[in-house]
Amino acid sequence: MTAITLTAKDGHQLGGYLALPQGTPRGGIVVIQEIFGVNVHIRDMCDRFAAAGYAALAPALFDRIERDFECGYEPDDIAMARAFIPKLDWDAVMLDTEAARAELSQYGKVGIVGYCLGGSVAFLAAAEMDGIAAASCYYGGKIKDFADKKPHCPVQLHYGALDKGIPPENYEAVRAARPDCEFHLYEDADHGFNCDRRASFHPEAAAMAQKRTEELFAKTVG
Repeated sequence: MTAITLTAKDGHQLGGYLALPQGTPRGGIVVIQEIFGVNVHIRDMCDRFAAAGYAALAPALFDRIERDFECGYEPDDIAMARAFIPKLDWDAVMLDTEAARAELSQYGKVGIVGYCLGGSVAFLAAAEMDGIAAASCYYGGKIKDFADKKPHCPVQLHYGALDKGIPPENYEAVRAARPDCEFHLYEDADHGFNCDRRASFHPEAAAMAQKRTEELFAKTVG
């Protein structure tokens, strides 16, 4: 588990958190952050995928706006983190995500998983980037905006039915547009249900989504 520096194709250098398994990696997993940066939760997820046998790397996608940004989940944190969303350049986000994928390619096939903002990034990567073996997308509100794009690999979509920020008209539009994606709705779960640092953490939904995600990667990455 170490901090590394990645270089995107446009020359931008960004940070990343890399977790390696014991022994030879089964492949690589790009782990894409929420709006809260590469914080303790995202590092925990990298460590979890490393424990499952993968090299897991979380690129710091906000480094183009503010270096080394990370925060927690208090109301002030949420307000601060949301300010990054309108500043995002999605083409640059893809460049930075590709830098992480390229770094991991030395370990074999590469999958991608993302949470919140990262769920939308993971879906877009599955549609626009080469070399992605599979994508698992958690509560990505902007996937609806990209749903006309056809993924080039197997994709899982995970939503919480109680998520007021992603109402049924959002995820049902995605489900209708993308019957080629594996869709999962967790009836008692809210936004952020995978994060054990949030009040919305839902242990059963998180465990089921993690199981499905690891099964997807076992089939497609290694």
